[in-house]
Amino acid sequence: MLSGIEIGAANTHMIGMRTHPYAEATYRVIQLPGGAFGIEVKIPESHPATVSSFETEAAAEAWIARNKKRVEEQSVPRNPFRKSEPKA
Repeated sequence: MLSGIEIGAANTHMIGMRTHPYAEATYRVIQLPGGAFGIEVKIPESHPATVSSFETEAAAEAWIARNKKRVEEQSVPRNPFRKSEPKA
């Protein structure tokens, strides 16, 4: 028993493993008043949010690509017991 939570063989593999909040997000470039662009971000079971403002549609698309890459990198499972490598 750990902090009032029983840890059994069936659920120990889940400790420390979480899904990134944006892993299932969808993105859509939208035109804002005045000619700028924004990005509508929808996460399941959440209200949509708008990221603004981008001068061009291409800039908004580039932001989406960078964000998706960051989410993917942050979603890689990590071993909490692995000793980190020293930084050079």
